[in-house]
Order: sequence, then C-alpha cells, then structure tokens
Amino acid sequence: MLSGKVVAVTGGGRGIGREIALLAAREGASVVVNDLGGSQDGEGRDAGPAEEVVAEIRAAGGQAIVNAADISDPAAAASIVEDALGAFGKLDAVVNNAGILRDRIFHKMSQVDWDDVIRINLNGYYYVSKAAALHFKDQGAGAFVHFTSTSGLIGNFGQANYSAAKMGVVGLSNSIALDMARSGVTSNCIAPFAWSRMTATIPAETEAERERVERFKAMSADKIAPLAVFLASDAAKEVSGQIFAVRKNEIFLFSVPRPIRSMHRSDGWTPETIASELLPAFRPSFHSLTRSSDVFAWDPV
Repeated sequence: MLSGKVVAVTGGGRGIGREIALLAAREGASVVVNDLGGSQDGEGRDAGPAEEVVAEIRAAGGQAIVNAADISDPAAAASIVEDALGAFGKLDAVVNNAGILRDRIFHKMSQVDWDDVIRINLNGYYYVSKAAALHFKDQGAGAFVHFTSTSGLIGNFGQANYSAAKMGVVGLSNSIALDMARSGVTSNCIAPFAWSRMTATIPAETEAERERVERFKAMSADKIAPLAVFLASDAAKEVSGQIFAVRKNEIFLFSVPRPIRSMHRSDGWTPETIASELLPAFRPSFHSLTRSSDVFAWDPV
C-alpha cells in the first residue's frame, strides 16, 4: 500500500504511533519515527523508544530513521521534514499523533496545564503540518493524518485543555483539506479508541469506571494503524476533510456541525422574544451533555 512512500509519524515511539510506524514500514514505506520520548504529561525526554522502533523496522528489512524533535518548537518540528528529505529524498505523508495529557477539572486547571496541552497537541500539529505543506505543494501531492479525540468530538470530564486542542485539530485538518486540495493534498482525522499510557490515566474508582477501563484494555493500539496507513496511501486520494474513529474492529465516520433548526422573525429578535418564542421551539433539538462513554456504551467488537 505504501511502496516507495516516505511517511513521518510523530509520537512514533510508543502506543498508536509505534504501531502505525511498524505497519507503514511493512507496507513498504520508509519511515521517520519522531518521538521526544517524554512522559504522558510531557515531562522529560528519551530517544530510546524511537530508536527501538527504528531498530525493529530495520531488522525486518525496512528503512527508518529517528527524529527526536519537540514538535511544539517550530524549528524542531521543521527538522522532521528536513530529515525525511535528507535521508530519503522526499516526504509523502505526515501522521500527527504525538500528544500529552494534563487532566484537571476545569476550575482547578492551571494556565500551565492549559498552555502546555495546547502547545503540543494543537500548535505542534500546525508546526509539523506547515513545514510539510510547503514540500507537498511543490511536489503536487501529500497526505496528512491527524489524531483527534472523542473527548473533543463528544465530551469528557476534566479535559477542557485536551478537548479544546483536539477540536482545534479538526478545524486545522478541515482548513488544510480546503486550502490544499488544488495541490493534490489530503487531510483527515482519526479519533482512536485504544489502551495506551494516555488512556491508562482514566479513573477507575467506581464499578462503571472499572468496566469502562476493561473495555479500553480490549482495544489494542494495532487496530488503529490500518486506517492511518490507508489514509496515507494513494488509495485514499479522494478522501479528505473527513473525521473517522476506530474502536477495535469498528470504524466510524463522524458527522460535522451543520444547522439543524432555524427560526425567523421579520421584525428581528429581542432577548424577550428569544426566551418566549425561540427557546421553546429550539429546546427539543438541543443536544444533551454526554461523554464519549455514553455514546459508545456497547462493548467493542
């Protein structure tokens, strides 16, 4: 599927990113494995995980290099593209997978918790994408695969920073898809369900929470990789601006916000008429406050 392609995977040293890097290599791609090697909350750095993935790819006869750049630094993020061009002469696809968590209930969330999550999970995706976009435009082709989350698409407790970043990724991806379609570039999102060190932070104090964790443990990271590899391939050249989710052996296509109701007054609205007329009309169409686990309430299949 990726024979002759060059693919860069951020956060490629562990979890979902690792599985994508390994499958991309098995499908014929040369892989730039980017991973700062920090903890799940963004502390520290260690090139070891990326080096291990590269060694595994090479041992199987594939081609791969390590890039240990911090994607939240623009110049460092650009080095991912530079390393791909230097080692393999081109770059065909970017998988934006790296991320951190700093979960706090909103009224206890610090500015540092907010800034760090936005800096890495959203700004970092922009920096990598911007560097790659210039190359993709020149070569007239390219694919972006960005990782979003149902924490943003649907909702979750204690993740205002992460949810905001991941919804920002959706807007970023859609804008790239629109702006770069004329250059033959695609951009899509995946919301993954998989057990990893990121999801290992999910509370498991109540019976319902423990059941949710057990469901997550049944969803391995390798189940996410096939869709990411497909979206990075030429077989997906007509797929762009879409939001997918993967949950074990299930793949979902998400809707995007569109108007569902409208109401008109020829003489305009006042706060009073909004309360007395519009609110009763719109109320049946209001969505309820839900978490991802409320929507995906059945066991993964």
